Parts: sequence; C-alpha cells; structure tokens
Amino acid sequence: MKSFFNAVALLLAIGSTAALAADAAEIDSHFKAADKNGDGKLTLDEAKAGMPRVAKVFDKIDTEKKGYITLDQLKAKAMH
Repeated sequence: MKSFFNAVALLLAIGSTAALAADAAEIDSHFKAADKNGDGKLTLDEAKAGMPRVAKVFDKIDTEKKGYITLDQLKAKAMH
C-alpha cells in the first residue's frame, strides 16, 4: 500500500506516463475504494481517508474548485 501512494506521489510530482500506464489498474482500484459513495468523484474527505497523498495535492487537481476530483483528473494531473 505504501508503495502505491509513493507511486502516485511520484507520478504527480514528475508526470511519468510510462509509470502511470504501469500503475493505472492499481490507481483505478484505489480510487474506487476511496470513493465511498461510488459516485465517481473523490471529495477531499474521501481522499484524506483513502488516498492521503492525493489529498495533499487535492487543490492542484481540483483546478475548477468543484470540491471533488475524478479519476480522469487524477490521471491527467499525473501525466503533466
């Protein structure tokens, strides 16, 4: 589990598309597990509880300030 969060943090920091492709299924799985109500959106509270490293950069992902992020947004941010 710790290695997953390290991978996400690294992806967010350096935007490695090759690493993202390798970890995409794991990211999908962890995002879905953290999305407690299953609406396809991760709130800051859900991120804090299930993806704490993502929570630390939540505002950088939620650029439109909607109060949630989607899996696509997380992946897009990781690739940049």
